[in-house]
Amino acid sequence: MNKEMPVANRRNFWLDIVRKLERQVREERSATIFGFEIISPGVREELVGMSSLSRELVFLILQFLDEEKFKETVHKLEQESGFFFNMKYFEDEVHNGNWEEVERYLSGFTKVDDNRYSMKIFFEIRKQKYLEALDKHDRSKAVEILVKDLKVFASFNEELFKEITQLLTLENFRENEQLSKYGDTKSARAIMLVELKKLIEANPLFRDKLQFPNLKNSRLRTLINQSLNWQHQLCKNPRPNPDIKTLFVDHSCGQQNGARAPSPANNPLLGGPVPKPGGFPPLGAHVSTPAPIPTPLAGWMSNPPTGSHPAVSGGPIGLGGPSIQAALKHPRTPPTNPSVEFPSGDSEHASKRTRQLGISDEVSLPVNVLPVSFPGHAHSQSFNAPDDLPKTVARTLNQGSSPMSMDFHPIQQTLLLVGTNVGDIGLWEVGSRERLVQRNFKVWDLSACTMPLQAGLVKDPGVSVNRVIWSPDGSLFGVAYSRHLVQIYSYHGNDDVRQHLEIDAHVGGVNDLAFSHPNKQLSVITCGDDKLIKVWDAATGTKQYTFEGHEAPVYSVCPHHKENIQFIFSTALDGKIKAWLYDNLGSRVDYDAPGRWCTTMAYSADGTRLFSCGTSKDGESHIVEWNESEGAVKRAYQGFRKRSLGVVQFDTTKNRFLAAGDDFSVKFWDMDNTQLLTNSDADGGLPASPRIRFNKDGTLLAVSANENGIKILANSDGLRLLRTFENLAFDASRAEASKPTVNPLSGTAASSAGLTDRVASVVGISAMNGDSRNMGDVKPRITEETNDKSKIWKLSEISEPSQCRFMKLPENLRATKISRLIYTNSGNAILALASNAIHLLWKWQRSERNSSGKTMTTFMPPPPAATFLAFHPQDNNILAIGMDDSTIQIYNVRVDEVKSKLKGHSKRITGLAFSHVLNVLVSSGADAQLCVWNTDGWEKQKSRFLQLPSGRSPGVHSETRVQFHQDQIHFLVVHETQLAIYETTKLECVKQWAPRESAAPITHATFSCDSQQIYASFLDATVCIFTAAHLRLRCRINPSNVQPLVIAAHPQEPNQFALGLSDGSVHVFEPLESEGKWGVPPPVENGSASSVPTTPLVGGSASDQPQR
Repeated sequence: MNKEMPVANRRNFWLDIVRKLERQVREERSATIFGFEIISPGVREELVGMSSLSRELVFLILQFLDEEKFKETVHKLEQESGFFFNMKYFEDEVHNGNWEEVERYLSGFTKVDDNRYSMKIFFEIRKQKYLEALDKHDRSKAVEILVKDLKVFASFNEELFKEITQLLTLENFRENEQLSKYGDTKSARAIMLVELKKLIEANPLFRDKLQFPNLKNSRLRTLINQSLNWQHQLCKNPRPNPDIKTLFVDHSCGQQNGARAPSPANNPLLGGPVPKPGGFPPLGAHVSTPAPIPTPLAGWMSNPPTGSHPAVSGGPIGLGGPSIQAALKHPRTPPTNPSVEFPSGDSEHASKRTRQLGISDEVSLPVNVLPVSFPGHAHSQSFNAPDDLPKTVARTLNQGSSPMSMDFHPIQQTLLLVGTNVGDIGLWEVGSRERLVQRNFKVWDLSACTMPLQAGLVKDPGVSVNRVIWSPDGSLFGVAYSRHLVQIYSYHGNDDVRQHLEIDAHVGGVNDLAFSHPNKQLSVITCGDDKLIKVWDAATGTKQYTFEGHEAPVYSVCPHHKENIQFIFSTALDGKIKAWLYDNLGSRVDYDAPGRWCTTMAYSADGTRLFSCGTSKDGESHIVEWNESEGAVKRAYQGFRKRSLGVVQFDTTKNRFLAAGDDFSVKFWDMDNTQLLTNSDADGGLPASPRIRFNKDGTLLAVSANENGIKILANSDGLRLLRTFENLAFDASRAEASKPTVNPLSGTAASSAGLTDRVASVVGISAMNGDSRNMGDVKPRITEETNDKSKIWKLSEISEPSQCRFMKLPENLRATKISRLIYTNSGNAILALASNAIHLLWKWQRSERNSSGKTMTTFMPPPPAATFLAFHPQDNNILAIGMDDSTIQIYNVRVDEVKSKLKGHSKRITGLAFSHVLNVLVSSGADAQLCVWNTDGWEKQKSRFLQLPSGRSPGVHSETRVQFHQDQIHFLVVHETQLAIYETTKLECVKQWAPRESAAPITHATFSCDSQQIYASFLDATVCIFTAAHLRLRCRINPSNVQPLVIAAHPQEPNQFALGLSDGSVHVFEPLESEGKWGVPPPVENGSASSVPTTPLVGGSASDQPQR
């Protein structure tokens, strides 16, 4: 059993770790701690340097030195610590030509051979120094610079070094053609400095070092003054006007300054001190008055709290090794909701790039995948509370047994996973109210279970689900049961759920389950009635760690990480909270939670604020926010029922709101206000303590209801999101009565103004055929789409203008055939590229009728060598460029440099797509080959040629396109001979659809924004709409005799798409508002019941197509 670390040892724990790391760095060895490689061989000392707290202390000292005008000392400390690169100082030294100081200052952050950015930085500086010596005709100085400074670059580019050397033979180096425009020294330095700043900003070694923290003035003085006030409060005989003479020792009234005051670690007054009169005179003008010290709990680690000062944002300052609270600061990602998307630091550069092209900010450059973005999905967006809290009942589902735990998918935010009191699990698409998966409890391999479990199941087979949770990327989900077991399923989209791991994890119940990445690999964390916490490899099920130390059943776990420190909070039924690192050194925390019984913990979405919710045995419930650095309660929220009728569950959302199920309702709080903000009874029918769960964006809230129900509450954005999934009931008699008469569409529909508004706004929809209602006023339809297999299914065919809504976009310039087509992210505009290199932009003003749009000519014809572009999803400065010579160039836009050149195809590149979940790039070419590349090292992982239908061969100009599904795991392959769905990790074709040999080839296809449908265009002017799950035809449109060449899906409306035609025009299509969708999906098993024509235009019936 792991024993608690002695207090004295814990105090020096982090100091020993820091010293160990610094020693190993000096020896240039890899430092591994807690099973996590902190330092790779050869990484420079500043990448580890000091601890987090010591690093912040350096910033405080830098601020103090700057305020005291110790200018040289400031820059010396900046250089020696390597924590902050002062760009202003660097620019001044470059302008002044102080080259020795320039290189000395740089040496604190990088060396010549660290990377290509560093090499170019030093080369530009030394080249400038060399040219200035030549310009002064100081040949001896120039030779010295050449030999001492520039020769190091000869091993990397010998020809360049020779050319630089030859400048010595010229009377004026401007005779060299490349240097003919070299001006005077001042202008040359200014030009070079622009390039240097770009290189420094792009250099990863300068990341997080170019911005000084936002500190209040005289912050160090403020902290010292607060410390002195605290010391004075601990005095036994405090004087009204204490005399301060030194900071070298602790202050104590009534003693000589040489004597030490009682240590705060063992001072008996710390449990409940009373503020004493008097105080120290401020050391500076910016000192805040300390607040009274609240009754503290034991510290997070070994150190007790040092008082609560609102102005202090971290743990106590200490020159020695910091305690764990120093490491638990400024988290990177929150594991309690690990799928939260964090904005890229370089995202602004993408917008700058589009503005340079002269297009509106909203217009996206041509990329490989149409963006799937619903309103309200940006995490930086804030609520307009309380109106934007999800309180409107939008869906009511019936699980069949009582829900015990729920969790929304981290990416597909309308997928809800449910576990029940009889061991069932269900997977719901709440938008369409469809239950995709229902699994009853079953032991997968009884022989692998322990004998106590086998015997217990024979006696009592009853099992309840205690917890369900998705993995961060949504590819796995875990189920913790009340009897020993944890089952891990893999999710492959739609209704494809497969058994992955079954673990006999604990003796008794498994009370909680979480996913984490402690060693750069996914792990499963469990806790149980046996008082243990265990960590398992999520891929193999191998046990990695066992944490012992709780004296009661462990109720919950909350993994998290800050900086590079991974840890786990755990709570037990005796009210104890402990914290663990991934080692065998025991818990680092031991304190009591309010209520001292059932408590769960959770971080805010950005991982910066920690909350807990607990209910005592007497029914008293508490939600509190913790001061992490001190282990003290920061604030307690009011508004609970005096005696809760059950254990209260809670959740956080949007870094701003808390919610809890209590008193037959859902209660909401603003994180910054302890008073109840609002509540909702969800139209009644809730249990006393309903279970709740937000989706990632906080637009939907799942709430358990009576009679095995689940209510989905939504805000305005959530209602809009759900509306995209609405389906109408299929009326067979109506469909039979409205058989279309074949009359190819030609010209524009009679009324097209309404569609203009729909293109411009998700909410503002006006009907095309005389119906001017606004969709914002229409309540969500609640009738489920039925698909009774007893009825004969018929393919929906559209051949008349009255059967759908469409509009031809106006043309101000004459364009030839449309080659590329894309909506902007907001759906407010469409950008088209014609084959004669004219770009056409149609844009609508939101909530205004405007069918004229705008058309503009922008770019010159693109370079003939580049055939496809795709931006890296995590770094908009990285661009993948497919080339006509079959290579792929990985290009850094900021520094104008090709980082890698990928070779694997034999013909031109025709498609590129990134997966931000799998960190891969998928490429396709005219050679009908698919390749998967790892984005870390740009190495090829797998490649495969398309499975062409028998007797078919790709045409000379055929293209293969790829587009990722919303799950970022599967992708669509579009080829003139087929549509196919591939699974990325194995590069296996899981679904395929092929036109008949005599049918027209496919010209283009794309997923709808929700990845539920696929729109495909054909060379015979036909457009077909397929179900994405099974690649089955559900609707066919015969628009005109003009060939559709490219198709684009609206980014927010799953039933709207645009067609680019061979005559240079663009048409936008939608189903009738009375229909709401494109046809009806066929039954999974069509058989002979299918009424698809025996000689279809684009292929046989679904049953004829090869299914995998």
